[in-house]
Amino acid sequence: MKKHFFLAFLTFSVLWLFPAGAEEFFYKHRLGDRYRVLSTVHEDVYIDNFLSHRAEILNRITVEVIAESEGKGTHKAVFQTSELAEATRAWGNYVPQSYQWSREYESEFERDTLGRMTIDRKYYMPVVRDVPVFPGRNLEVGEKWSNEGHEVHDFRDNFGIRDPYRIPFTANYEYLGEREWKGESYPAFSVSYRIRSEPPRAVGRIWPRRITGESDQIVFWDSESGQPVAYFEEFRFILELSDGKTIEYRGFAEAEIVESLIMDKEQIAEEIIEELQRLDIDDVSVRVVDEGITISLDNIQFHPDTAIMLPGEEEKLDKIVEILKRYQERDILVGGHTALAGTVEARNRLSTQRASIVADYLINRGARTRDRVVVRGYGAERPLADNSTEEGMRRNRRVEITILEN
Repeated sequence: MKKHFFLAFLTFSVLWLFPAGAEEFFYKHRLGDRYRVLSTVHEDVYIDNFLSHRAEILNRITVEVIAESEGKGTHKAVFQTSELAEATRAWGNYVPQSYQWSREYESEFERDTLGRMTIDRKYYMPVVRDVPVFPGRNLEVGEKWSNEGHEVHDFRDNFGIRDPYRIPFTANYEYLGEREWKGESYPAFSVSYRIRSEPPRAVGRIWPRRITGESDQIVFWDSESGQPVAYFEEFRFILELSDGKTIEYRGFAEAEIVESLIMDKEQIAEEIIEELQRLDIDDVSVRVVDEGITISLDNIQFHPDTAIMLPGEEEKLDKIVEILKRYQERDILVGGHTALAGTVEARNRLSTQRASIVADYLINRGARTRDRVVVRGYGAERPLADNSTEEGMRRNRRVEITILEN
């Protein structure tokens, strides 16, 4: 559950002014602004006070300001969560190095100049809302203020609670002055809040009778760009379940905002096609997609029904690495696909495993660091050809590498 707690905090753009001896913070939204929030969560999960496992979760948020009026900005965002596979969930003796895609949400919301949010109740993201909300006055270092906020959670899968579940809290702030983040100095403020809630009973299922928790954060601001640059958070949340068990999530998270540069997809696709021809790579195609540019490794060779590549495939991937290194500023998605054979579960598992093998090879060859790569298995959901023919099945057994626009 805790993987979704940290997706929300930095989805805004801020301007601050500098009157003598004080700071005034307020939001400024610019039509067309685009940026990403990259958050890494490190958490320990305890069941009945015993350590169950450790998790590392990568949250990617892409945001665009699609409208601005009277100081209010309308934001359109996509929230994507992925996590590193644990040894207990790996296959055989192999533990993937790459992050495995978990879930994706879309959202649209509006913020006013002080940070108050307006959002339809149907959206699950962002999780943390009305944080930060500024007091609308000049702030001296050490000055404190408070405002109401709330969290919203997706309890559909775990507890059968159909609608987004809201937990109100009071957020307490303090302006800290200049603080250091990764060797640079930024104005910063702290945000702390505590939650306590008792969800309604889920008929016929185990449900959380009580949820308690605490979050302590420091937010860093970039005066030149006029928006938050990063945050650091320590957290602890406890779920007391109706069957008497307790689940505790404890750890820390950090995040940075990265500007999203517009991608000339057609131009880059042409460059990649020329490189594929120059490097004489067979069974590889390129196409422009909504997410970016997809390089499709058609009929990549594995031993039957395994994720073990046949000899010679590494040479093809080494050439792909050479191409990917030319676009280091872009993250990549590695997607696995199968033909229509076997069960849905088996196809999804095999496609994920094969994509993971390719992703890990790219990481080990320096195409990207592992926090810039996400793996997703699609099974037979996205065929390119007719599965009733051998040629069609050959085309559908593929791994695709998408250079992402955001």
